Amino acid sequence: MCPRNGRGCGVWVRRCKLVQHLREQGDTVTIVSQPWVNYGRHLLQNFSRDLRAELVTQKFEVLLQDELNHPSLFWLNRLLRGRYPIISIVHHLRISEARPNWQNMLYRQVERRYLNTVDGFVFNSQTTRNTVFDLVRTDKPHVVALPAGDRFAEIASLGHLAIDPSIQLDISNSTLPLRLLFVGNLIPRKGLHIVLSALHLCKGAWQLDIVGSDTVDSAYAQRLQAQADQLGLRERVQWLGPVSDEALVKAFRQHDVLIGPSSYEGYGIAYLEAMGFGLPVIASTRGAAREIVTDGVDGFLVDPTDAHALSARIEALIQDRARLSQMSAAARQRYLRHPTWGASMAGIRKFLTSC
Repeated sequence: MCPRNGRGCGVWVRRCKLVQHLREQGDTVTIVSQPWVNYGRHLLQNFSRDLRAELVTQKFEVLLQDELNHPSLFWLNRLLRGRYPIISIVHHLRISEARPNWQNMLYRQVERRYLNTVDGFVFNSQTTRNTVFDLVRTDKPHVVALPAGDRFAEIASLGHLAIDPSIQLDISNSTLPLRLLFVGNLIPRKGLHIVLSALHLCKGAWQLDIVGSDTVDSAYAQRLQAQADQLGLRERVQWLGPVSDEALVKAFRQHDVLIGPSSYEGYGIAYLEAMGFGLPVIASTRGAAREIVTDGVDGFLVDPTDAHALSARIEALIQDRARLSQMSAAARQRYLRHPTWGASMAGIRKFLTSC
């Protein structure tokens, strides 16, 4: 079951990779999609006769549910128990996101009840696994299958080089602006407002290009543009919007650093993809970024609320291009050590066939 919600490229890529792998292995995959609506309307979908009939009448061997659907299933799943194993694919819990405590108290109750109705889990990180088991206080059957970063053929063409040789000379030239890239939907959780505040504090030359949809939270996107104008950053910030895979590859090739200090990430596929092109990553101390980025080696981990700390890390790379080059090589090596999509999806299938 998948929500049609456009809530992030990483989640979408992971779902597509899994469906593709299962079908390539000869498995039959039926996709039941639910439109993304507000949380209250999702709760009412537990009583949808159409959804109930679709799930009850199907003879599945295993029902895979995207945990993003949890508000639609926390009660309905009780009617499905015993018909087939129910496995939840968990990217990150809603309660992991920063919001007022009273809201997360409500979400905690619904999310806990949902997690207790399933028979097992597919996790994208040890961080997500630990968060779930802290909430449900049980160790159900599960597999941790790390997302990969090898969906672009262009990454393989670099071999063991740290970065694309066409930009090797640029990275050592301290007179050129540090080319920063942000990849992600323009939503508060991604922390772009903190990035803009940090860049306003930076001494030295830099350029920021922003790749991501501005329609998921259009009010926030408008506030970001107003913030950039108020801080006098308009000339050094480019808003590229959503781009094709080809354009994203080009962006990775043309930049020095990926910056994404999200308030929380269940994993961070964009981090790995950037590292494949030799981009060090500036990410958050919260969530699972620490499973990818080693602070001070192939990137930096910063408090996502601390613009001054973020600014200091950016300035360090502006001023020390030799260190930037070393971190670029380390980022590429970190990518090369990571499992491929094929290996990760094979691990999920092995788990599913044992359910």
